[in-house]
Amino acid sequence: MDSPHLPPRHRGAMGAVGVLGWWLLLQVVPWATGARPCSPKHFGQDSIVCVCNATYCDTLDPVVLPAPGAYIKYESSKAGKRLERSEGSFQRSLHAPGLLLTLNVSARYQRMKGFGGSLSDSAALNILQLSRPAQDQLLRSYFSESGIEYNLLRLPMACSDFSTRPYSYDDVPQDFELKHFRLAEEDLKMKIPLLHRASAMSRRPLSLLASPWTTPAWMKSNGDVRGKGTLKGQAGDKYHKTWANYFIKFLDEYAKHNVTFWAVTAQNEPLAALLTPPQFPTIAFTAMSQRDFVVHDLGPALARSAHRTRLIIMDDQRIHLPHWAKVVLGNATAARYSAGVGVHWYLDSVVPASCLDATHKLFPDHFLLYTEACSGFLTFRFSVSLGCWERGVHYSHSILTVLNHFVAGWTDWNLALDLKGGPNWVKNYVDSPVIVDSSKDVFYKQPMFYHLGHFRFGWDVPFGIQDPALGFIEAVAPANSIQTYLWRQQ
Repeated sequence: MDSPHLPPRHRGAMGAVGVLGWWLLLQVVPWATGARPCSPKHFGQDSIVCVCNATYCDTLDPVVLPAPGAYIKYESSKAGKRLERSEGSFQRSLHAPGLLLTLNVSARYQRMKGFGGSLSDSAALNILQLSRPAQDQLLRSYFSESGIEYNLLRLPMACSDFSTRPYSYDDVPQDFELKHFRLAEEDLKMKIPLLHRASAMSRRPLSLLASPWTTPAWMKSNGDVRGKGTLKGQAGDKYHKTWANYFIKFLDEYAKHNVTFWAVTAQNEPLAALLTPPQFPTIAFTAMSQRDFVVHDLGPALARSAHRTRLIIMDDQRIHLPHWAKVVLGNATAARYSAGVGVHWYLDSVVPASCLDATHKLFPDHFLLYTEACSGFLTFRFSVSLGCWERGVHYSHSILTVLNHFVAGWTDWNLALDLKGGPNWVKNYVDSPVIVDSSKDVFYKQPMFYHLGHFRFGWDVPFGIQDPALGFIEAVAPANSIQTYLWRQQ
């Protein structure tokens, strides 16, 4: 079940908004006496990764609420702390902190869906290039109680740029009945086995999200899964019906392997021409053409299928909001078929987060979900920057910001990449919270991995936290650090 987000929406010193809500929400990073500490490796003075291999990896203990009146604090820092645990007790008064955060349990906002990453072909390949014990260490780090317990996992439908080759599930021209639809080896030998292993390690069901990058070549206007093109024809015709049924066949085939999907997006980055290389696999949609596809084809196909899979529209940059939502969800039929709006973070600096508020206000019954983010994109140097603290800061800043603008969850991109930031057949290399060095059978957990559970202050800040039912916590957030507080309410 989704959990309620209870941010206090406090506006005070430093312009802090919802800081306490952030701390209270991410109770997925505990640390206790039985846990294993980080094995650090430096790539510069403040560039630190935690090294994991077949026999050792830093771990966490399961979340256990402290006794009433006590709290637990977890802290990571640029100086090298990684989820370091300490304990304390509530006080009856404070020594005038510079910032006081007061919990207001009566103020409720959006319900949280969760946090996670993406099992691309590249991520699966990198994981499987490790020895089996090291693979298990990596999967446990993400999905188990000894890790950060991801509950969202996104998968591309067929190839993405983070594949080693371009492909689709049906390359037989004019196969409108999809008789030749087949899952690829990437699904059968890599992703599905890893999904089963990750699910077995998780104490709660994983919510899977699937996104298509491209149709088969014979459905595209340019006749190639590579490059810019549109779906042939128009909504309601045989091409659009077949493409909608392609989604259903994908869900059917995965279901045969006991894998079910919580949601699908109508298209990954339908306006991808804004950012991506010319040979990137994609099909272009406008808001109007996506609306018509949902109304006439994809929405009805999902509704009459045996699957209880939700539909997410847009799956692109927030610069398109609220316009995209107005066009698609402004249509009553499309709104009925759609559950939410998917957002990518790559152009967030171009448009303020208030566009998320505007979208929520217009369509409060449809969730907002960040479906893709990564660092190191569109860089000519250092796609992978091992141990970079600032890239972790970028993650936590994004998460904190969007959660305070009605976003229900945040999904990272590749779970694991190699030292170059791939493999990637269009050479669109980026960074990842986990980097694999298969030649040494090790993987590096970067600051981004730990930032997914924390919030950062920019300098030493004394502050207090008040729970009116319990009292006060007096604390200091050191410069370049992240802290999480956890306690039991009376």
